[in-house]
Amino acid sequence: MESEKNLKEVAEFVADNIIFCAKEVLTSEEAAKYMGMSKSYLYKLTAKQAIPHYKPTGKMCYFNRLELEKWLQSNRVKTIAEICQQSQNYCQKKGGVK
Repeated sequence: MESEKNLKEVAEFVADNIIFCAKEVLTSEEAAKYMGMSKSYLYKLTAKQAIPHYKPTGKMCYFNRLELEKWLQSNRVKTIAEICQQSQNYCQKKGGVK
């Protein structure tokens, strides 16, 4: 009986996440959950206009999932190896120009 309950919970969780990841437009609650942040922090970001969002009725906020993914991947931090390579390239260019 307990295993059936667990299987049912797992099946519901999987079904919810499949639907959730397939949605193109997310509510504030869904967007916060999707990005792993609190709704209050998401609200602060929308108030500062720091994150792309839509207000078709002027009150409720909606988010495009693909735009959120793009926003999450902005301001990439370079690895130490990339910084070292960039500095070597710079030094080689500067050393060759006189």
